[in-house]
Amino acid sequence: MKILVINCGSSSLKYQLINMENEELMAKGLVERIGIEGSRVKHETIGKEKKVIEGKLNDHGEALKIVLDSLVDEEYGAIASLDEIGAVGHRVVHGGEDFAESVIIDDKVMDAINRNIDLAPLHNPPNIIGIEACKKILPNVKQVAVFDTAFHQTMPALNYIYALPYEEYENHKIRRYGFHGTSHKYITDRAASMLGKSVDEVNLITCHLGNGSSITAVKGGKSYDTSMGLTPLEGLPMGTRTGNMDPAIVGFIMDKDGLSIEEVNNLINKQSGVLGISGVSSDFRDIEEAAEKGNERAQLALDIFENSVRKFIGSYLTEFDSLDEVDGIVFTAGLGENSKSTRANIINGLSAFGVKIDDEANDMRGEEKIVSAEDSTIRVFVIPTNEELMIARDTLELVK
Repeated sequence: MKILVINCGSSSLKYQLINMENEELMAKGLVERIGIEGSRVKHETIGKEKKVIEGKLNDHGEALKIVLDSLVDEEYGAIASLDEIGAVGHRVVHGGEDFAESVIIDDKVMDAINRNIDLAPLHNPPNIIGIEACKKILPNVKQVAVFDTAFHQTMPALNYIYALPYEEYENHKIRRYGFHGTSHKYITDRAASMLGKSVDEVNLITCHLGNGSSITAVKGGKSYDTSMGLTPLEGLPMGTRTGNMDPAIVGFIMDKDGLSIEEVNNLINKQSGVLGISGVSSDFRDIEEAAEKGNERAQLALDIFENSVRKFIGSYLTEFDSLDEVDGIVFTAGLGENSKSTRANIINGLSAFGVKIDDEANDMRGEEKIVSAEDSTIRVFVIPTNEELMIARDTLELVK
């Protein structure tokens, strides 16, 4: 079966077509600036020349039509007919407490996704738009929703309840939900395979490190604790997000700088993190380059980020009965997969736990590999994530 994976943003649409007979990527692409002047489709069928299509796209429906036309194009397409698409898997950011696993989309599922818009006002609406567009253009093809939050629904209450009046949880479902669940699930499955264990036997600390970053404690193959919260703002300092901070800072800044709630939300979500500290960029590659040239604020941003990662790993190690229980610490995503210095700096700061890195093994980018030293108390893995493949696997399982 061939499965189309769709990931809709507010003005973008990422996609992949995967042949699930051999899990081979057939085509992929990105639609940018939907509803904005300068719309552009970057399409690539594997083994063929890349194609860029420019022209105004007013909405996600028009964008999806261009995508589907590209997939069946005689010159640069991947399939002969849309009838070859067996199902569509959609990334949906927030499933709230309604979904602990992926589901085939029906009216009840759509109602629940709509109910959770309050919890993800920037993310769920474009996800809904993408689903509706696919249903309209491919009415006879099954659609599946794969939720970023679903993997973390196994967390116990002691790790998801905030110390607010309990009524805030009962009335408004204010709690820790966690995100990047599809990525954490994928690398959990891969680590279990590398260890020769069944997934329900594996205990890990998984580190999804990139422009958005989160860390998860995995017990018995299930999420036990995670760093992101009600929204993706909590946890580590990220590309543009503050991560953990004193919540009173929000009111303080509003008072001192005369900002509205919308303006301060923009500040802590889009102007902070390593961008705010360094003043250089939200891209860790740019910050590393600046730090190498002696930029002290860039170096400070890296130090703060790496120190925060170590704190989370250290605290999550205490959630296991012993270090012997922990099968591995796993690095993934753009920074985790590709920055040997970030991995080394983080692991070298965990020497109190006996965790050690092998500098020679760690001297690589984007490979699936064990990079810990022989005498390390806990194995250290690098596993490139593949959220699209995870979405396609869940979709296949539900529709086959």
